Amino acid sequence: MSTSSPAESFREYLDRLDERDAVTRIERSVSWDLEASAITMLANQRDDRIPIFESVSNTGLDARLVGDPYRGSRTRPWDRVALALGLPTGLPADEYYETVIDRLQQPISPETIAPSDAPCKEVVQRGRDADLLSLPWPYIHAGDGGRYSNLHTMVVKDPESTWSDWSSHRAMVQDGKHASLLLLAGEQTPNIYYYKYERQGERMPVALVIGGEPATQMTSSMWIPTGRDEAGFAGGLKRKPVELVECETNDLLVPANAEIVVEGHVVPNKRLDEGPFGDYFGYMHGPRRSMPVLEVDAITHRKQPMIPFCVEGSGVGHTLNTSATVEVACVGPDATLGLRTAGYDVEKCVPWRFTPRTVYVVSTDVSRPGYLHELANFIFTTWGMLHVDFFVFVDSDVDPLSTREVLEALALHADPESDFHQFGTVAMPKVPLNIYQTPEEKGDDETGTSKTKTTKAYIDATSGDDALTHETDVVDDDFIRERAREILSDAGVTIDGFGRGDRQ
Repeated sequence: MSTSSPAESFREYLDRLDERDAVTRIERSVSWDLEASAITMLANQRDDRIPIFESVSNTGLDARLVGDPYRGSRTRPWDRVALALGLPTGLPADEYYETVIDRLQQPISPETIAPSDAPCKEVVQRGRDADLLSLPWPYIHAGDGGRYSNLHTMVVKDPESTWSDWSSHRAMVQDGKHASLLLLAGEQTPNIYYYKYERQGERMPVALVIGGEPATQMTSSMWIPTGRDEAGFAGGLKRKPVELVECETNDLLVPANAEIVVEGHVVPNKRLDEGPFGDYFGYMHGPRRSMPVLEVDAITHRKQPMIPFCVEGSGVGHTLNTSATVEVACVGPDATLGLRTAGYDVEKCVPWRFTPRTVYVVSTDVSRPGYLHELANFIFTTWGMLHVDFFVFVDSDVDPLSTREVLEALALHADPESDFHQFGTVAMPKVPLNIYQTPEEKGDDETGTSKTKTTKAYIDATSGDDALTHETDVVDDDFIRERAREILSDAGVTIDGFGRGDRQ
């Protein structure tokens, strides 16, 4: 497998896309008020190049916007993430997953560098000079509660240990000094705030890292176990240490080559409205909710900084966006590794490509009902699974990335009477984001949790007793497919994505 070096910065990643004619540099001035997001959504719908907005009107700082920079193609959603990590863009899905899993198993500790060597500190603004509204945060959907930063890494520190957590909770800009943060209890960073800092009446130092190098953006979305630093796993992904630098106004360490770092603190027992927002479920999520407040202490950034953003909701039903791509290309391998580490025989664990935080598909060689029930119970109880409602289990020869194959397995092997399983009607916690939840069910304003719990479910779409026959058929099928590729190649025809792990 031929590899190259990973992208060391967000800008280097965009340059790589540019070299492959995969970006559109828009020189004409556009507005952060819906225009940039509308153009990005059109690119998403057309599976087109990534838009870079070189000139943004009505903003106090010479900054640029980048729409859905990691959004993968419809047929190969992992390719741009692979490019960012220095992997071949033609890598089959199976090989891509195994390569990412292998790198996650070999974390590399970060290195701390001097502030004078950190690109993110080319410009330093403190106190009154640190103005959120000087940056062109996009107004993404008509009906949103405000302008958002929704593609960043949030860095906080556990006050009871040396552990720093990286996460990706969105921030709604309120004014030049404040933003409200979507912190939903049950997840790592919200738990640190609600049950440690706020319970003790203490301010929580926080940093929002915008436009960090790709490996850091990827790990902030993964299910890294509590107590283990994402920086080390980011180093494993890029096969060299991530460079960190200390913030100006607190002792948090942040990726040194980021485009922008917003430093601040979350104030205990203070709330501001957050939302509505056009969420990843594909609808305008509301009503407005009271959420914890970030007060800004400093902003450091590169000259002419870039702000990446994601048009959430546009990935539902017809295409992908950054959020869906990162789930499939980063969270999927991480979840697969987690299940294998727990001792389960899993080929792949893949988020559903169109609503990636609602359904996961797991392919496995073991189809015993008791085994699948134990596996589902482990996932729902150990991982928490606040977002994911149910799992679909398929045979290992079924490609979880293929919508057709998964639906075919459901249609042929899932008996509605015996293969659809629930874990009770009020057994599991749930984030207050689903469209089926009533406003009353969505609201505990104190900790941002659902008022009621929900059921969780799984579907056994494995072939059961027919597994051996099915496996034999696939061996023959693979031979015939490879023979067909060979014949067409001799005839001068190139078939892209014709084979297991590539077909979509």
